[in-house]
Amino acid sequence: MKTIMNLCAAVLLLVMPAVAGAGGADMHLDKAPVNLQDRASLQRGVKLFTSRCLACHGASFMRYNRLKDIGMTEEEVKKKLELPEDVKIGSTMQAAMDTNTAKLAYGVAPPDLSVISRSRSADWLYTYLRSFHTDKTRASGWNNAIFPNVGMPHVLADLQGELELKIENQAGRESLKLVLVSPGSLKPAEYDAAITDLTNFLVFMGEPAKMVRTNLGMIVVGFLLVLFVLVFALKKEIWKDIH
Repeated sequence: MKTIMNLCAAVLLLVMPAVAGAGGADMHLDKAPVNLQDRASLQRGVKLFTSRCLACHGASFMRYNRLKDIGMTEEEVKKKLELPEDVKIGSTMQAAMDTNTAKLAYGVAPPDLSVISRSRSADWLYTYLRSFHTDKTRASGWNNAIFPNVGMPHVLADLQGELELKIENQAGRESLKLVLVSPGSLKPAEYDAAITDLTNFLVFMGEPAKMVRTNLGMIVVGFLLVLFVLVFALKKEIWKDIH
């Protein structure tokens, strides 16, 4: 049974990027400045995630105590993330809103975000979170340039402000452009920095062991380089009389 479940998960991970790309095949994806070594960014990202995303989305494969990998102590996790008393440090990140209520509110159950960075890609997430625009034809009043008719409202609108999607005609070619018409509490560069932090954390959450594996790999490569130098010196010492 476990083998079958792993196989199904692998198939989903292969199929979902194709579906994700279909939603914004004609849109340019901005490069996400992901840096998993930046612990300060990861800590800001998880705070934004728990305060904004966790209201509707869950992260059922991520436990709060795993945040020690980004430099947070248990006390910091409880205090900075303002966890309720009934939430244990070893608990997984559950959404505040239950699935049925969310489905009634948005027409579709919000997806679990545990591995969203692996199914959608960091660049897609970074661009998507910066591509919401006003749309009076939608019940929520919002739409997204790379994910048309998305059910999710713009939960970060107070930070980014309101953008309008405009069509520009340049040299006979039409292109879409997002224009800020009503600023939010953050300047555009500050908002982009906040989304960088959030994307950074989503990438970390998709594979928390990646940093540990990368650091271990660097140690192993360093050890092998030192061993090579020692072995080479030993070889020269042994063969010096022969050569």
